[in-house]
Amino acid sequence: MAAAPDRQASSGYYATSMTHELHPTLAHVRAAFPDKKLSAADFRGCTTLVIEPADVHEIMHFLQNDHDCEYNLLSHVTAADYLDYPAPQPGRFGVTWMLRSHSHDRSLTVRAWLTPTLDTSGIEDDPGLVIASVTDIWAGAEWPEREVFDMFGIRFKGHPDMRRILLWRDYPGHPLRKDYPLRGRGERENAVEIDRAAT
Repeated sequence: MAAAPDRQASSGYYATSMTHELHPTLAHVRAAFPDKKLSAADFRGCTTLVIEPADVHEIMHFLQNDHDCEYNLLSHVTAADYLDYPAPQPGRFGVTWMLRSHSHDRSLTVRAWLTPTLDTSGIEDDPGLVIASVTDIWAGAEWPEREVFDMFGIRFKGHPDMRRILLWRDYPGHPLRKDYPLRGRGERENAVEIDRAAT
């Protein structure tokens, strides 16, 4: 299996082959998915399994249900925009899931990379920024996936209620994208004050 790109010099990660010496779960994943493109990286003892976007649902289902894995808790679903990152990355957006197995006392981070196919300054649906929802595996993913959509414009296919959760429906951007202005686009300056006494 392929090793993750070597990022040691710039980010502190080091690439490794998919072996059990890094994390016991990796050997189980490798055995279950010998034909999948998998890689792993470690940073200060935290292991990240990198998978292809098309494989997210299948591998996540395995990680929760396999007896040797049993990742019963999804603690986080998040994303990051690597636009202009100093080290090359496999894609612009990294979608990240943080898992915990209580029965095996292990934690694992899983990441998949997405590359937009459209201009990212607006809110147009981009077919390059779609990935499988895991709400049918961990019900607690419902709101975090909505937040990732709201902030980054990444859609989760199969989500039962894929709409914004923090901002209003027609908000003209996704504020955690790196090409969104730090001061916004006039939202604060043009905000209409609500007179509570008059309502």
